[in-house]
Amino acid sequence: MSYIDGVRMMSATRATAVLTMAQRFAQLASNAADPDRAVAATPGWSILDTFGHVAMEPSRYHALALGGGTWPACSSELPAYNAEQVRTLPTRDAQQLAVRLTTDTRQFVELIDSFDGEPRLMNFDGNQRIRADRSLGTLLGEFVVHGYDIADTVGEDWPIDPAHVPLILQGTHQVMPGWVNPVAAAGLSAVYRLQLRGLGISHIYQFHDGTLTVDPDSPGPVDVQFDADPVTWLLLSYGRLSADTRVLADGVAAWPSSVAGRPVLATLLFRLNRRSGNHRYRESGHTAGTDRDRGDRTYRRRTLRTHP
Repeated sequence: MSYIDGVRMMSATRATAVLTMAQRFAQLASNAADPDRAVAATPGWSILDTFGHVAMEPSRYHALALGGGTWPACSSELPAYNAEQVRTLPTRDAQQLAVRLTTDTRQFVELIDSFDGEPRLMNFDGNQRIRADRSLGTLLGEFVVHGYDIADTVGEDWPIDPAHVPLILQGTHQVMPGWVNPVAAAGLSAVYRLQLRGLGISHIYQFHDGTLTVDPDSPGPVDVQFDADPVTWLLLSYGRLSADTRVLADGVAAWPSSVAGRPVLATLLFRLNRRSGNHRYRESGHTAGTDRDRGDRTYRRRTLRTHP
């Protein structure tokens, strides 16, 4: 198989996932009985606000892939950028937003398909240049994670397909180096290896004096290894779970795992790559809308259930 054929095949896989999740997300959000209900994972936003934000993203990606569009120049500008996006929504009618989201997603997928496997670059948040075809993974993350937020808010299950996680990571890996917390990463040189449990997929995260490279050609010795349930890792990386002892025991094994009895090395990677301001992530020690007083059974069902 040629390189271009491989790109085409992977783009088709992403496209199927994105179109499927766009439909699922639109159906969930547009059917919410109380669209003004607050979403804990996006403080200050209602279900409708969150829906509107996600509904505007496919057309924004489409414009960026054509060399136009707008984007925040740095992470500190992202909260204001997102707030303005929500404030200026062209409609607050849930059914119209659903139509817009699914239509614009299909048009963006068709645009990527028209590139015929050519790995074109586009501008993106943080003044970064990323591959347009892989941005389908970032968009997939919008649907999956914000769908999780809304489902948790309204008390519905939101099974996440573990096979979607590598596709999302292909998108987010492009932008992760630009979202590293410079204060937390200052002076850090370390290599982390992630194994996605049950998928046979692994990734390397190399920090050199605070600068992150994902899957470098020559990473050197690995300092910390993770064996992670894919869905748990996804929710950790999007700030929907905290990297505490309980979560690590449930879905992530790390070694060497502790210093003085605490998972310092294991939690460091999550803290360094927290995309502060990139949607208003909840910083508490538990999941959006999940009260741990309800017990382990509810906690695990809502946070760790995967697609059958």
